[in-house]
Amino acid sequence: MQKRNMMFGLALVPAIAALGLASCALDETGASDLAASAATAPMFEVDPFWPQPLPNHWVMGSVVGVGIDSQDNVYIIHRQAPLNERTEIGASTDPPSGECCLPAPYVLVFDPAGNLIDSWGGPGEGYTWPASNHGISIDPMDNVWIGGNGAGDGHVLKFTKDGQFLAQYGIPGTDLGSNSTEHFGRPAKISFDPGASEVYVADGYRNKRVAVLDMNSGEVKRFWGAYGNVPSDEDMGRYDPNAPLITQFRSPVHCAEPTDDGLVYVCDRPNDRIQVFQKDGTFVTEKIIAPLTLGDGSTWDIAFSRDPAQTYMYLADGKNMKVYIMDRASLEVLTSFGDGGRQPGLFFAVHSIATDSEGNIYTTETYEGKRVQKFLYRGIGAIAAENQGAPWPQGEKGR
Repeated sequence: MQKRNMMFGLALVPAIAALGLASCALDETGASDLAASAATAPMFEVDPFWPQPLPNHWVMGSVVGVGIDSQDNVYIIHRQAPLNERTEIGASTDPPSGECCLPAPYVLVFDPAGNLIDSWGGPGEGYTWPASNHGISIDPMDNVWIGGNGAGDGHVLKFTKDGQFLAQYGIPGTDLGSNSTEHFGRPAKISFDPGASEVYVADGYRNKRVAVLDMNSGEVKRFWGAYGNVPSDEDMGRYDPNAPLITQFRSPVHCAEPTDDGLVYVCDRPNDRIQVFQKDGTFVTEKIIAPLTLGDGSTWDIAFSRDPAQTYMYLADGKNMKVYIMDRASLEVLTSFGDGGRQPGLFFAVHSIATDSEGNIYTTETYEGKRVQKFLYRGIGAIAAENQGAPWPQGEKGR
């Protein structure tokens, strides 16, 4: 595959030019002089009243996925295990230590107004629920796909929108490595290419690859590692911002998002980079984001604006507690919003991101964040600051 990449080098020149790539020095946030000169970008305000309160004394644990269906209903998936029995879910102990609270079902579904309209999830007949569910995505038929990053999670699950089991792809509890066509390795997230009827799996926490499946059969059609290389399971050690970029993904490969113009954007999270490919796995370019970020890394999840050209890309950075607004073609950071905190508009480990048909953004928070937030799209406006902080509602007067 390395030889193939060399052969395609000349053919990639037009694609790179189309991306508007420029040689520019990165500062510590990954921004550039080009970004600083940009005049406008999409504007957002947090909706502090979304979603509506949950019933039944339910609370969410670490929220590790968000997806939007064809009706703009919002699906989130969370983990119950991180909920603390003593401080959060006393009503679930035996005997109960208090009236509140109880773990909510794994999957919660909200309408656009934030009303809870459905809930389901967990072990059932015919499938293995992930040891640690991770990611939730809605395909063009409104079916729901779920991955898992726990020990033994070598599979993905497919359900109807109301939680009826449809299919299980991969072999739970089997470790066959990054070049297997029968098994996944703790997959992080699933995305879709409707035109090709294909599924992209960021695979993930054990494997170090992007895998592409047939949407109907679940058959693995192709896969690749960083730079389009044959994926390797070699331990590359910890990320060092002063070392040369490695030629493989580190774990986790956290997202793989296809676009309508034939590209795939991949979150190589611990390496603080986004890599861009053609849909056959041919490498196009990459972008380093906040290159001094250690540990969890800076590139957690990607969503695109809903205009026909998918002009903008929104990147969740859970370690630095913000969302970057980027020009998708040039990969330049235009601005960002968020900061560390628990008030609306701030984040603790922003993990997943999605957009609805109106251009609104939804984010989830893992670890101790344990929530979902909605950011209302307010059109294109002047960039007020490189880092906006909490995009607090301004009202009609402030717009």
